[in-house]
Amino acid sequence: MKEGYTYILSNKNRTVLYVGATEKLKQRVELHIQGKATLFTKKYSVNELMYFEKSSKYHEAFVREKQLKNWKREWKWNLIKTINPELKNLYLEL
Repeated sequence: MKEGYTYILSNKNRTVLYVGATEKLKQRVELHIQGKATLFTKKYSVNELMYFEKSSKYHEAFVREKQLKNWKREWKWNLIKTINPELKNLYLEL
């Protein structure tokens, strides 16, 4: 099976969060940047990568996505800050 990624995006003002899962992280974030991924991310300009984690199987990333989508906003920000305390756009480092 293919590996997968669970990721969290935000807008430049850090007021909106979006959780997703994919097999190809860089390509998926590029689609968000181009406004071609989801209507939600296009509408709210959610295109900066704040957090990601790699799973050995895509199914695991998908399950993790569903888990994080049920988390409170505060919990998501705390998770983001564990690897990205400066809240920078991690896409620039991929």
